[in-house]
Amino acid sequence: MAATKKIKKRSTPRTSKKSPGKIILYLFFKLFLWFFGISLFFVILYKFVPVPFTPLMAIRAIEHNSENKEMVCSHDWVALEYISPNLQKAVISSEDGLFLEHNGFDFKSMQKAFESNQKGKKLKGGSTISQQTAKNVFLWQGRSYLRKGLEAYFTVLIELIWGKERIMEVYLNSIEMGDGVYGAQAASMHWYKKEAKNLTKYEAAGIAAILPNPRRFKATNSSSYINKRKAKISKYIGYVKLDYQ
Repeated sequence: MAATKKIKKRSTPRTSKKSPGKIILYLFFKLFLWFFGISLFFVILYKFVPVPFTPLMAIRAIEHNSENKEMVCSHDWVALEYISPNLQKAVISSEDGLFLEHNGFDFKSMQKAFESNQKGKKLKGGSTISQQTAKNVFLWQGRSYLRKGLEAYFTVLIELIWGKERIMEVYLNSIEMGDGVYGAQAASMHWYKKEAKNLTKYEAAGIAAILPNPRRFKATNSSSYINKRKAKISKYIGYVKLDYQ
C-alpha cells in the first residue's frame, strides 16, 4: 500500500492594516521631522552667513510689480562693527528697551499690547527685536495664530543659537527701513548719503523713528510726529549700554 504524504498548506502571512488615524499621525511626524531639520539647518547657517534676502523683500517686489512700479530692493549687508552704535542703541530705545535682558519675549509688553487691542485702540504688536528678526528672516507678514506660533519657535531657536549680538546684526541688516530699502547700510545711504558707521545720534534716531511704518514715514523732511519721536529716541540713546554678553 503506497504511503500517502500529507501536504501542509502554507499559511498566508497576515498583513496588519494601519488605521487611517495612524497613517496621518505618521505623516505628520515625518513632516515635523523634516520641518525641524530644515529650520534648524537655516538657523545654524545664518549664524555665520549673511542673510541674502527675506520673504518680505520678495513680497514687496511682487507688490511693486503689480502696481507697475519699479522693483527696487536696496540691500547691502555689513558687519555689526560697521553699523554705528548710535543706531544699535536707537532701535533698542524705540523698539525693545529690554532687548539685552529678556530671553526673546517681553511678556509685560505683550500683555499691555493685548489689553490695548482688546479695548479697541490702535493695534499694537508688543514684539521684541528677537521676534521681529525671526519674523522678517523666516516668515511672512500677518497676524494669524500659525504665524505667531512659528515666530515663537524661531525666536527660541535664534536666542539659543545666535545670541544677542548676532540677532542685532541680522536685524539691522534685514528689516525694512524705507520703500524698497532694507538694512542699515542701504538706509543710511538712502536717507543721509553716508555709511551706517557714521550715523549721528539724531540721524540714527531718524531711522529708528520710522520703523513702525517705514513706507509711510520719512527719516528726513519728517512730519511733526516723527520729529517728536526723533527727539525722544535721541534723548534715550545715551542711557543704553551695549553689552551683548
